[in-house]
Amino acid sequence: MEYKDYYAVLGVPRTASQADVKKAFRKLARQHHPDAKPGDTAAERKFKEVNEANEVLSDPAKRKQYDELGANWEAISRAREAGATGGSGGPFAGFGGFGGTRPGGNVRYEFRTSGDGDFSDFFRMFFGDDAPTSAGFPASGPPRAATSPAARPATHEATAEITLSEAFHGTTRLVEVEGKRLEITIPPGADSGTRIKLTKRGPGGGDLIVAVKVLPDLTFTRRGPDLERDLPLTLEQALLGAEVRVQTLKGRVLLTIPPGTQPGRTFRLSGQGMPRFKASGHGDLYVKARVSLPAGLSEEATAAARTFFDLAGRPDPH
Repeated sequence: MEYKDYYAVLGVPRTASQADVKKAFRKLARQHHPDAKPGDTAAERKFKEVNEANEVLSDPAKRKQYDELGANWEAISRAREAGATGGSGGPFAGFGGFGGTRPGGNVRYEFRTSGDGDFSDFFRMFFGDDAPTSAGFPASGPPRAATSPAARPATHEATAEITLSEAFHGTTRLVEVEGKRLEITIPPGADSGTRIKLTKRGPGGGDLIVAVKVLPDLTFTRRGPDLERDLPLTLEQALLGAEVRVQTLKGRVLLTIPPGTQPGRTFRLSGQGMPRFKASGHGDLYVKARVSLPAGLSEEATAAARTFFDLAGRPDPH
């Protein structure tokens, strides 16, 4: 029985992704389809080979089985030939590679060939209704050789850059994988280094990891779930006190500035920070007073300032 190298039939390497297999099959199927070449028996035969190869390699379970036992088919074929010349028992006679233990002499593997249909004897033996069965084993077949675990599809990574506002409210990004566009949901509270896993959504059926990168913001500095920002105040607001509007990522809030507020004083706005990633609640917002002093005083303003300082009587800190 002839061994079928399905990878060679499709012209793809053994490491080909499912997308590569699909692409190669479509190309060859169009090229050799009987409708495209009526009466061409060679094209019809090639079309059947391509269809059979795709039947196996496009099915992850069949492909895994084919890859695991493919290396043993040469030995199986030799054993079958020996059985045909008087050996004991069909295509698996004398072959113990399926389990490391050979079945007893009363076990006979049967292989029946119909000779018709679109699939080869090789396919029928391995995957079809005529797959080998035995009197001493369940219908699923004889014990199989211990094999190394099949290699898992590679994990692919992509980076999603988002603004701090998007990190606060949550956002989405589109990523294209093998011609298909996937919408990635980035939950509120994501931070640089947050990784979002999409199982089996990457190329070749592997996992796709989206790493989040939050871009720097001109107003806010992030410290985990907390935020910091400066709050510009006039000299009058700092000296006499005032109510000022403070922009947060949630919206605007009114903050009371007490009289005599010193530059650098920090006010804590509870719950006005970032959402906690995949948890309830928010961090806090810390607002630091930054007093803006007037410049370019007129002579009259300068005189008034001197009068004010004389009245305030603040001692020289030096």
